[in-house]
Amino acid sequence: MSTQQSRARVSLVTTVLNEAPSIGDLLASVDAQTRSPDEVIFVDGGSTDATLDVLYAWANQRDFVQVTRAPGSSIAQGRNLGISQATGEVVAVTDAGVTLDPAWLEHLVETLEADPEVQVAAGFFVPDDRSDFDRAMAATVLPRVEEIDGQTFLPSSRSVAFRRAAWERVGGYPEWLDYCEDLVFDLELKRAGLRFAWVPSALVRFRTRPDLLSFFVQYYRYARGDGKADLWRKRHAIRYAAYFLAALVAVRPTLPGLAVMALGGAWYLRRPLWRFLLLGPVDVRAGLVAFGLIPVIRLTGDIAKMVGYPVGVAWRLRHGPQGRHDR
Repeated sequence: MSTQQSRARVSLVTTVLNEAPSIGDLLASVDAQTRSPDEVIFVDGGSTDATLDVLYAWANQRDFVQVTRAPGSSIAQGRNLGISQATGEVVAVTDAGVTLDPAWLEHLVETLEADPEVQVAAGFFVPDDRSDFDRAMAATVLPRVEEIDGQTFLPSSRSVAFRRAAWERVGGYPEWLDYCEDLVFDLELKRAGLRFAWVPSALVRFRTRPDLLSFFVQYYRYARGDGKADLWRKRHAIRYAAYFLAALVAVRPTLPGLAVMALGGAWYLRRPLWRFLLLGPVDVRAGLVAFGLIPVIRLTGDIAKMVGYPVGVAWRLRHGPQGRHDR
């Protein structure tokens, strides 16, 4: 292997928007990387808080950092803009609101350097839980590493690296999507026959949504993106069917119907309850709080998805399909 192949030039690209409370943690974690990026590009979508002040102060002390302003840009547009400005043959992407484990970039890049056939290195993410609500939310919405099938895993763009040539081949992130853009990007890379490598040791830590309202909005937008991109038809259909049957039982309750609904609910909640237990020891009060919150969080997310998905489908019917992404 040549020296050039063994030591790739690496660009780190991140989009930000009003991230003043958390941007300092991300910047500190970039500084702490065991393998430093050759350049860092931040694309700001129009922050109105102190985000840019913090970024400029940090960038002014480092000659490998570039801050680009792109007011009104979506996440996909911001990522594409940042990658188009990057000079590295390897591009690592993460999000604001996270902290990177010290060896995050090293593990992603060494995977690509070790095998020229690998085009995408898929990292992972874990919760940064600081309260009972955080723990319940993390247990409800975030898979554990042992639940992941590395052969089929579609990486979040809060923890991924890929060759610039792969990004060019599929035309970048889909700018017609405001949410789910990284999922569709992954599917396009898969459809192009590009090889992925699962790198669970490349970790980022992030906080889930801090309250039910922001969680509802988040999952509404995710499901709206699913509808726009024509994703997960069966999964959404099963959810509508399950809640329709539950509503029928609630309207005309019978003992067998209630028993089936109770068993179905227990089965549906088994995984988040199991995840919560594996998060570590908690006192009795915190455990009771979390076990009470998990069904509420699950219900809130499901309602958000059932509201958001048809909105996205209606958008797709008006604008026409933008790509073949049915799952």
